[in-house]
Amino acid sequence: MENPALMEPGLQTVRVWDLPTRVFHWTLATCVVASFVCVKIAGNAMIWHTRLGYAVFALLAFRLLWGFAGGRWSRFASFAYGPATVMRYLRGECRGEEHLDVGHNPLGSASVFALLLFLALQVASGLFADDEIATTGPWNKFVAGSTSQWLTTYHKTVGQWVLVTLVLLHVAAIVVYRVRMRKDLVGAMVSGDKLLPADVPASTDSHATRALAVVLLTACAAVVAGLVSLGG
Repeated sequence: MENPALMEPGLQTVRVWDLPTRVFHWTLATCVVASFVCVKIAGNAMIWHTRLGYAVFALLAFRLLWGFAGGRWSRFASFAYGPATVMRYLRGECRGEEHLDVGHNPLGSASVFALLLFLALQVASGLFADDEIATTGPWNKFVAGSTSQWLTTYHKTVGQWVLVTLVLLHVAAIVVYRVRMRKDLVGAMVSGDKLLPADVPASTDSHATRALAVVLLTACAAVVAGLVSLGG
């Protein structure tokens, strides 16, 4: 929470990121980093690589639902921008009522969607992969050997390094915002709050919405467990 005494005139503390979004963000980041570390360790750590992949699967499914049921600035409708809006943003011609810099701005939204897309592709390819040593995806038996080999190659090379690149770009953007623009994106994703003009609407972050998030995440985890068991 910001110190009211340090607030700029006309600004107030606004809840932008609801608790479920923040928990999702940090849990996903932890799972992705831990999964990558497990690959480098290999051996028995690959068991955890697989488990973390299932966790990411459930988290992505939850985020898809939360993109429609979450707080205002977590909903896809708040950061799914058309080409015209993106071009105006790049030219610095933003309209005040659009609040493009409250949640994910047009450039940030592209990063978010890219990360979610390639994480989904990484999880999907892992479900069908076979490293021909000790780790085989649960859905491997549903595809031909040549398809499995192609997906395994993607999972171990292209998919992995695309994700590494996207994550590094994401971190670089956070540093740039902190150093050059004096905006603390990390702090906002921890506290959920930003100092913003009084006319900026806040995200709903109540006990009811948090309970809904628990129900949705539990349901997603159950569905993922059921889907994974199909290959058992």
